[in-house]
Amino acid sequence: MNILVTGAAGYIGSHTCRQLIESGHQVTGYDNLSRGHQEAFDRASAGGKLVIGDLANTPLLVRSLRENEIQAVVHFAAFGLVGESVEHPELYRQNNVEGSRSLLQAMLEANVKRLVVSSTTAIYGEPSQMPISEDNPAAPINPYGQSKWEVEQMLVNAQEQHGLGFTALRYFNAAGASLDGLLGEDHEPETHLIPIVLQVALGQRDRISIFGDDYSTPDGTCVRDYVHVLDLASAHVRALERLQPGELLQVNLGSGIGTSVQEIVEQARRVTGHPIPADIVPRRPGDPPCLIANNQLAKSELGWQPVHSDITTILSTAWDWHHRHPRGYTP
Repeated sequence: MNILVTGAAGYIGSHTCRQLIESGHQVTGYDNLSRGHQEAFDRASAGGKLVIGDLANTPLLVRSLRENEIQAVVHFAAFGLVGESVEHPELYRQNNVEGSRSLLQAMLEANVKRLVVSSTTAIYGEPSQMPISEDNPAAPINPYGQSKWEVEQMLVNAQEQHGLGFTALRYFNAAGASLDGLLGEDHEPETHLIPIVLQVALGQRDRISIFGDDYSTPDGTCVRDYVHVLDLASAHVRALERLQPGELLQVNLGSGIGTSVQEIVEQARRVTGHPIPADIVPRRPGDPPCLIANNQLAKSELGWQPVHSDITTILSTAWDWHHRHPRGYTP
């Protein structure tokens, strides 16, 4: 198929572009490069076509869909920092919700009825059920999670009213890098645990702060579900290839395995060979003790398996990327 990928120059977007192309699809990227990297898309697509534009530019989206004879869209373009969303909620509403509305309007105008959208487990808030399944009620506790939930509801309405077919993939903690070290994670500022731990190993930070060691978990530190970026990319390809207009699917993407903050730090010490000093500091408000995915629906509906998401592979590939690219995509 001819696929438009929004946010194609981002972390998960670039990995997915590469897998789509390797699967025989034609990819047109769409990104405003405010947080993505041209170099990431160029590496992923071997110099493929990237439209530089904003989601708010509906006419440009319509032209991009029509001129490239697009048959389906994979939508990554969104802001994804919880803390930033609390400080600037209107920024997240404008970019994530209204940007997605503009994309949907363009798709309907161009008669494109297939959409795979990146969503998040932040829509669940602080669930009492563990592992978390899709029937857990949505109860987002921050503007980021709220924005993603509103996008899903918008798409449900479009499915009912216009016959849109869409799959929402609700990620747990994306991590890792490509196996050949060509693509990886490069955020500014960096807020994700694994890159921060590896920055300590690289000498770019003095130490890692562990927020609380008195949670009701085996070692007292928070437990999270880490899923390899290559496994996330493969889920997008599978979702796209099965999707038909008028269909609706909302699924969790996680490894189904919980790893604590302390376990991440200890395994990173083994993988990197560096001591990685760590300090225990007070808890952060709103950090649930444990978040683990029930991924059975993704397995049954998409035929998906997380094959790279053991924590050793995640850390080894991430370390290979960061060690080779200590400044990310910056030369």
